[in-house]
Amino acid sequence: MSSATLKKQAISGTVWTIFGYGTSQSLRLGSNLILTRLLVPELFGLMALVNVFLMGLNLFSDVGIYPSIIQNKRGEDPQFLNTAWTVQVIRGFALWAGCLLIAFPVAQFYEEPRLQLLLPVVGLNSIFNGFNSTNLPILQRRMEIGKLIRFELGTQIIALVVMISWAWISPSIWALVGGNLVAAVAEMLWSHHLRKQFSQRFAWDKEVIKELTTFGKWIFISTAMTFLASEIDRLVLGKLFTLEMLSFYIIAFTFADIPRQIVSKLSFQVLYPLIVKYASLPRQTLRDKTLKPRWLMLLGQAIAVTMLVSFGDFLITLLYDARYVQATWILPILALGLWPLMLSITSDKALLAIGSPNYAAWGNFYKFIYMAIALPLGFHFYGVLGAVIAIAFNDLPFYALTSYGLYREKLSVFKQDIAATLILLGLIGAALAIRYSLGLGLPLDAIL
Repeated sequence: MSSATLKKQAISGTVWTIFGYGTSQSLRLGSNLILTRLLVPELFGLMALVNVFLMGLNLFSDVGIYPSIIQNKRGEDPQFLNTAWTVQVIRGFALWAGCLLIAFPVAQFYEEPRLQLLLPVVGLNSIFNGFNSTNLPILQRRMEIGKLIRFELGTQIIALVVMISWAWISPSIWALVGGNLVAAVAEMLWSHHLRKQFSQRFAWDKEVIKELTTFGKWIFISTAMTFLASEIDRLVLGKLFTLEMLSFYIIAFTFADIPRQIVSKLSFQVLYPLIVKYASLPRQTLRDKTLKPRWLMLLGQAIAVTMLVSFGDFLITLLYDARYVQATWILPILALGLWPLMLSITSDKALLAIGSPNYAAWGNFYKFIYMAIALPLGFHFYGVLGAVIAIAFNDLPFYALTSYGLYREKLSVFKQDIAATLILLGLIGAALAIRYSLGLGLPLDAIL
């Protein structure tokens, strides 16, 4: 494939990704505003706990099937795809069994009886997801992002329609559960019609299994550490906070996480497949190929982070009623703290493309160690504020390890990181000065 064709696909993929994300977030925000008026706040905290454990089971069993299909030279071989799909199906049933096993002890630990039924029911999503066709990673491998985005938006709309309709008729936790289950079934069925020329079948090829496990072992370790590092906040806060306070944190995090989600999607759906195409080039050439698109992404995110840090509290005040005022001061702290992660996820895909996911695994391990120490200490000494600050800057260890890996592999982008960070700080300083001069106070005034 020529360089011009790749560039064209990358531009198209970027446009589709941004459009898809913007549309997805608009749908999510609109439905969230409706659901927060139909359902009591504690139900969102309860659902957040359920999703944490489901995500944990998923990440603790992730062998990197999608990245393997995208990266492997045999990625479009039917035998490879069918074997990978078979492993995925087996994994789906194993995850549901895991939900059954943990339901009772989790309900006892959090003193929340509803979790005993919710976990197995929500866990059915794992079975449906296991039967999803490998057409999804193939579309990503081929950088057919438009078709993938239309698929994702379609399933999201189905979920939201079911949730809102159910909550309108019967305002309970089952509205959130039912929407997700219906969407999972729709996603499973639809995924098999994305490429009509390919039909999924059960297969078992020992050579393919070997390739999957060789590449996937570090993916497994990395995703397991990702869960421990990234979700320990909800696990611990679910015990330390009331469900109501947890829901305030979730709302603030949802907005603060917007820039990271955009970068993550662009990095995985566009940048990663693009880098895979260039992975055989000399390291200096590979590095140069990534610098320009990465710089544009970072500049865009610097503006987004600045807006959230400086004016995000107004957004929550505008969209939510007075019950959610506690989320206003949490948002700017979390938004600022996500910057090191955004620097990392725009560069660590190069390590994945050259077959070195071990650095990310170690980065997530040290991030988990940081969280295990800093979060309880922060809450002990400074309460909710201390916990939020500890969580906000938990990506520094991950950034340090991925930066080290890039340096070792002669792919370092550290100078670009420094330049982007200085621009971010300058933008935030200017925005806060303008806000204060207009008599609008500062974002953290709600703490007082």
